[in-house]
Amino acid sequence: MNRANSTVLVAGSANLDFVVRAAHVPAPGETVLGRDFSTFPGGKGANQAVACARAGGAPTRMLLALGDDPYAVPLEASLRAAGVGLDVVRARGEPTGVAFVCLADGAENAITVAPGANATLRPEHLPPLNGVSHLLMQLETPLPTVEAWARAARRAGVYVALNAAPAQALPRGLQGDCRLLIVNEGELAAIAGTHGVAAGLDALDVEAVVVTLGARGCCARVGGEYLLQPGFVVEAIDTTGAGDTFCGTLVAALSLGLPFPAALRRACAASALACTRLGAQAGVPMHGEVQRLLASRKGEAAEELAAYAGLA
Repeated sequence: MNRANSTVLVAGSANLDFVVRAAHVPAPGETVLGRDFSTFPGGKGANQAVACARAGGAPTRMLLALGDDPYAVPLEASLRAAGVGLDVVRARGEPTGVAFVCLADGAENAITVAPGANATLRPEHLPPLNGVSHLLMQLETPLPTVEAWARAARRAGVYVALNAAPAQALPRGLQGDCRLLIVNEGELAAIAGTHGVAAGLDALDVEAVVVTLGARGCCARVGGEYLLQPGFVVEAIDTTGAGDTFCGTLVAALSLGLPFPAALRRACAASALACTRLGAQAGVPMHGEVQRLLASRKGEAAEELAAYAGLA
């Protein structure tokens, strides 16, 4: 595919992450004494845009909303450093979005998001789609806006991909406008209203559905075909942003013409590498790192994954 005609537009959220490391994530009502504190650029949309450009190697733009405050500065800087072109909506009077992250020693996390400027994105903010081949969205921006963007992109002949996170009911029209839906296991159950991976894949009326399964890898239904991609074994220290790295890398690979199985494998490799370092965007690997990991692992057995997903 001609790279000049394969730009990915990521439309979605950008947050500054406030991260505290602790022995474990607090239970309801529990106070946990933390240790290190850092801030990192984050937000599902911005994380995915960085992954699309850096790990995926695709020409990438991002539509985002930021406040007129100091929190916006590191977010813009991180995106530009990754080579992402920006369409910024400046939300006067609204703060830049923030997220509060507790990162446990076991690499798991708990996240609370205050959307701020992200909630001001409207249908009319979608830029011209000339040269855009793929639109990637999430659900950290208003659902009516996401619906309008998907409808406009489909009518323009753009491939529409949606990471349906955080999980919420998806209108039938939105499902019809999407060609690719990416969810994790919990989101699949919440949206499809079913239990079990295979049943969830079949329940959604979307051309291609991909469900990520953490360290196990991922599986997908593309049309009537089921695809399995086991995960890559790494020593994880921070899973924050791993799913976003998967989403951005997957859509980048598809935009560059990779067949679906190869795109899934590349996305799993990038996601695994993202778990080996701190920070949602800081942890996104370079394209060359992903390629080296792929070259070093020639094949992954899928029998256990097939059994887990109910596809054995």
